[in-house]
Amino acid sequence: MTIVLEPVDDQLPIDFHQLELDARAGGHANMTRLSAEFAEAPSMFHRVIAAHVDGVLAGIGAITDEPVPSTQPAWRMRRLYVHRDFRRRRVARTIVADLLRAPAGEIEIVTVHAGSDDAARFWEAIGFDAVAGQGWSHQRRLRSA
Repeated sequence: MTIVLEPVDDQLPIDFHQLELDARAGGHANMTRLSAEFAEAPSMFHRVIAAHVDGVLAGIGAITDEPVPSTQPAWRMRRLYVHRDFRRRRVARTIVADLLRAPAGEIEIVTVHAGSDDAARFWEAIGFDAVAGQGWSHQRRLRSA
Protein backbone atom coordinates (compact mmCIF):
# COMPACT_ATOMS: atom_id res chain seq x y z
CA MET A 1 0.00 0.00 0.00
CA THR A 2 1.38 3.39 -1.01
CA ILE A 3 0.10 6.60 0.50
CA VAL A 4 0.32 9.52 -1.92
CA LEU A 5 0.05 12.99 -0.41
CA GLU A 6 -1.23 15.92 -2.44
CA PRO A 7 -1.48 19.53 -1.29
CA VAL A 8 -4.94 21.04 -1.62
CA ASP A 9 -4.70 24.55 -2.98
CA ASP A 10 -7.70 25.83 -4.94
CA GLN A 11 -10.42 23.26 -4.32
CA LEU A 12 -11.04 20.17 -2.25
CA PRO A 13 -10.40 16.83 -4.01
CA ILE A 14 -13.07 15.78 -6.48
CA ASP A 15 -13.91 12.72 -4.36
CA PHE A 16 -14.09 14.72 -1.10
CA HIS A 17 -17.86 14.14 -0.93
CA GLN A 18 -17.25 10.43 -0.25
CA LEU A 19 -15.00 11.28 2.68
CA GLU A 20 -17.60 13.72 3.99
CA LEU A 21 -20.34 11.07 3.74
CA ASP A 22 -18.20 8.58 5.64
CA ALA A 23 -17.51 11.15 8.36
CA ARG A 24 -21.20 11.97 8.71
CA ALA A 25 -22.11 8.28 8.86
CA GLY A 26 -19.68 7.98 11.77
CA GLY A 27 -21.24 10.95 13.55
CA HIS A 28 -18.49 13.46 12.69
CA ALA A 29 -19.15 16.93 11.31
CA ASN A 30 -15.52 17.95 10.79
CA MET A 31 -15.52 17.29 7.03
CA THR A 32 -18.66 19.39 6.58
CA ARG A 33 -16.93 22.14 8.57
CA LEU A 34 -13.79 21.81 6.44
CA SER A 35 -15.84 22.14 3.26
CA ALA A 36 -17.58 25.28 4.52
CA GLU A 37 -14.38 26.86 5.87
CA PHE A 38 -12.44 26.10 2.71
CA ALA A 39 -15.19 27.60 0.53
CA GLU A 40 -15.53 30.70 2.71
CA ALA A 41 -11.93 31.46 3.74
CA PRO A 42 -9.31 29.24 2.09
CA SER A 43 -6.59 31.65 3.18
CA MET A 44 -7.13 30.64 6.83
CA PHE A 45 -5.28 27.40 6.07
CA HIS A 46 -1.50 27.29 6.08
CA ARG A 47 -1.72 23.87 4.48
CA VAL A 48 -4.35 21.28 3.58
CA ILE A 49 -3.11 17.84 2.59
CA ALA A 50 -5.04 14.98 1.02
CA ALA A 51 -3.89 11.37 1.22
CA HIS A 52 -4.75 8.90 -1.53
CA VAL A 53 -4.32 5.14 -1.43
CA ASP A 54 -4.57 3.33 -4.74
CA GLY A 55 -6.16 6.42 -6.27
CA VAL A 56 -8.86 6.70 -3.59
CA LEU A 57 -9.09 9.64 -1.19
CA ALA A 58 -8.25 8.00 2.14
CA GLY A 59 -7.92 11.04 4.39
CA ILE A 60 -7.33 14.74 4.75
CA GLY A 61 -6.01 17.19 7.31
CA ALA A 62 -5.22 20.88 7.71
CA ILE A 63 -3.27 23.34 9.80
CA THR A 64 -4.23 26.93 10.67
CA ASP A 65 -3.34 29.59 13.17
CA GLU A 66 -4.38 28.63 16.71
CA PRO A 67 -7.81 30.29 17.11
CA VAL A 68 -7.53 30.61 20.91
CA PRO A 69 -5.29 33.41 22.22
CA SER A 70 -1.95 32.03 23.35
CA THR A 71 1.12 33.45 25.09
CA GLN A 72 3.23 32.37 22.12
CA PRO A 73 2.56 31.83 18.43
CA ALA A 74 0.87 28.50 17.83
CA TRP A 75 -0.77 26.67 14.96
CA ARG A 76 -3.70 24.28 15.21
CA MET A 77 -3.83 20.91 13.47
CA ARG A 78 -7.46 20.46 12.49
CA ARG A 79 -10.00 18.70 10.35
CA LEU A 80 -7.99 15.48 10.33
CA TYR A 81 -10.12 12.61 9.11
CA VAL A 82 -9.36 9.17 7.67
CA HIS A 83 -12.05 7.14 5.92
CA ARG A 84 -13.06 4.12 8.01
CA ASP A 85 -11.83 1.76 5.25
CA PHE A 86 -8.28 3.14 5.59
CA ARG A 87 -7.80 3.38 9.34
CA ARG A 88 -4.89 1.68 11.09
CA ARG A 89 -2.83 1.87 7.90
CA ARG A 90 -0.65 4.86 8.90
CA VAL A 91 -2.68 7.31 6.79
CA ALA A 92 -3.34 9.70 9.70
CA ARG A 93 0.29 9.50 10.87
CA THR A 94 1.49 10.29 7.34
CA ILE A 95 -0.81 13.31 7.05
CA VAL A 96 0.24 14.60 10.49
CA ALA A 97 3.95 14.18 9.70
CA ASP A 98 3.50 16.24 6.55
CA LEU A 99 1.49 18.94 8.31
CA LEU A 100 4.08 19.22 11.09
CA ARG A 101 6.72 20.19 8.53
CA ALA A 102 4.75 23.33 7.58
CA PRO A 103 5.32 25.27 10.84
CA ALA A 104 8.92 24.12 11.31
CA GLY A 105 11.02 27.17 12.03
CA GLU A 106 7.98 29.48 12.23
CA ILE A 107 6.29 28.54 15.47
CA GLU A 108 7.08 26.47 18.54
CA ILE A 109 3.74 24.86 19.43
CA VAL A 110 1.21 22.90 17.38
CA THR A 111 -2.11 22.25 19.12
CA VAL A 112 -5.04 19.89 18.59
CA HIS A 113 -8.43 19.45 20.12
CA ALA A 114 -9.11 15.74 20.52
CA GLY A 115 -12.83 15.18 20.30
CA SER A 116 -12.85 11.72 21.88
CA ASP A 117 -10.84 9.34 24.03
CA ASP A 118 -9.77 7.44 20.90
CA ALA A 119 -8.52 10.67 19.32
CA ALA A 120 -6.68 11.60 22.52
CA ARG A 121 -4.91 8.21 22.50
CA PHE A 122 -3.91 8.74 18.86
CA TRP A 123 -2.46 12.21 19.50
CA GLU A 124 -0.57 10.98 22.56
CA ALA A 125 0.80 7.98 20.64
CA ILE A 126 2.34 10.31 18.05
CA GLY A 127 4.01 12.65 20.51
CA PHE A 128 1.41 15.21 21.53
CA ASP A 129 1.10 15.95 25.25
CA ALA A 130 -2.24 16.31 27.01
CA VAL A 131 -2.68 19.77 28.53
CA ALA A 132 -5.19 21.30 30.91
CA GLY A 133 -6.43 24.85 31.20
CA GLN A 134 -5.95 25.67 27.52
CA GLY A 135 -8.32 26.10 24.60
CA TRP A 136 -6.95 22.84 23.19
CA SER A 137 -6.55 19.33 24.56
CA HIS A 138 -3.06 18.43 23.32
CA GLN A 139 0.05 20.15 22.07
CA ARG A 140 3.41 19.32 20.61
CA ARG A 141 6.44 21.50 21.01
CA LEU A 142 8.60 21.85 17.93
CA ARG A 143 12.27 22.76 18.00
CA SER A 144 12.88 26.46 17.69
CA ALA A 145 14.45 27.62 14.46
